[in-house]
Amino acid sequence: MSNLEKRFNHNYLYPWVFLNDEEFTNEFKGRVLLETNAPVYFGLIPKEHWVQPAWIDEDKAEESRKRLKGQNIIYGDSSSYRNMCRFNSGYFFQHPLLQQFKYYWRVEPNVDYFCDMNYDPFQYLNQNNQTYGFTIALYETPETVTTLWDSVKEFMVKYPQYIANDNAMELLSNDGGQTYNMCHFWSNFEIADMDFWRSEAYRKFFNFLDAKGGFYYERWGDAPIHSIAAALFLPKHKLHFFQDIGYRHAVYQHCPSSDESLGNSCSCHRWNSIGKYTYCL
Repeated sequence: MSNLEKRFNHNYLYPWVFLNDEEFTNEFKGRVLLETNAPVYFGLIPKEHWVQPAWIDEDKAEESRKRLKGQNIIYGDSSSYRNMCRFNSGYFFQHPLLQQFKYYWRVEPNVDYFCDMNYDPFQYLNQNNQTYGFTIALYETPETVTTLWDSVKEFMVKYPQYIANDNAMELLSNDGGQTYNMCHFWSNFEIADMDFWRSEAYRKFFNFLDAKGGFYYERWGDAPIHSIAAALFLPKHKLHFFQDIGYRHAVYQHCPSSDESLGNSCSCHRWNSIGKYTYCL
């Protein structure tokens, strides 16, 4: 938070919204308020938006967790991770605290922003009629999404009216949509228009996938869900690569070149960077 305040938000004072499945402590709230002069909101996630639905077959879900753990898949045995993925896929934009906002910037713990920003990315998306912004794209772990693409193809057949004419299917598939190549925008960084997630197309898409149970019977993540929806339901020109935003999460980072940085001051090294669509195309 202090990193992003220093690089960007101290000039704009956009509000921060913190959501959790448990009440935040007063100590946490106090520490957060010391980091910014911007408004800060703290919200509780409704139980029905977070916990595993009652209709999920827990025996089947437990079997999946054990199987993925045995395959050494990260978060393979975690129920809370699956809750988080489902919440971020279908519910965060419904939270009452977010109804006042159109755009959001997703910020997670343990991330670094390398570059000073001399412009407003929300205004950039708005002025350029763009909907979804990303900075890193990676392959998904195939074992976590074994039936996801079959479900997506089912949806496309049932609801062809939602597929954009000039979509980005080539980002998702190397064979015209027969199979999924596992490419996804790494959704721990997103700057996007929540009206897209609130749209009829996306709500039907999420509900259709949610009913398959794949968040719990496999380990479907919000990154492929968001990426597939954005690539299929939006024309390509509404997707934006924020090449000038230096970003790192875990072992992956994007460090802008001198040309990409748009004159911003950055504190990172290109040799340790991954670029646009790395591993995907």
